[in-house]
Amino acid sequence: LGNVLWQAVILGTGLPRLEKALRRLQTEFPDRVRTELRYDADLARQMYAGSDMFLMPSRYEPCGLSQMIAVRYGCVPIVTAVGGLRDTIFDNDTGFFLARPTAAGLAAAIRRALVVFLDRPRWRAMQQAGMSQDFSWGASARQYFQLYQRLMLQLASRQSAR
Repeated sequence: LGNVLWQAVILGTGLPRLEKALRRLQTEFPDRVRTELRYDADLARQMYAGSDMFLMPSRYEPCGLSQMIAVRYGCVPIVTAVGGLRDTIFDNDTGFFLARPTAAGLAAAIRRALVVFLDRPRWRAMQQAGMSQDFSWGASARQYFQLYQRLMLQLASRQSAR
């Protein structure tokens, strides 16, 4: 996988020490790395549309919309299996999970993704699986209603058993 050509575009803000490291990375690899240390929703959507992979190695993520937007564009997420990321991305189906939110964990997940990326039919299937997910409020409401119905049935069966 060492001969795979790559480019990275980083958008967003964060810890000053990480921003400094990203600036150094851009200086070291000016033809491969671009950093935009700001919030820009329009640029983010252009990046999703033009990217093969989306890295989101969050340590904590209660919901996360970015990974859902990425899959709609066919951009395969590489995420930490936390919070809403675990709920919306499925390892080796619609994206890839980091085992741990560390540099080594991220590197291992990227390597796994690159292996699949080189298998074009499998990669296309992952993209299509992600793009076909329904994150609409209607789908969420149906799931909550089904959960409510199951809980009510369980409650009714417990009460009738008494």
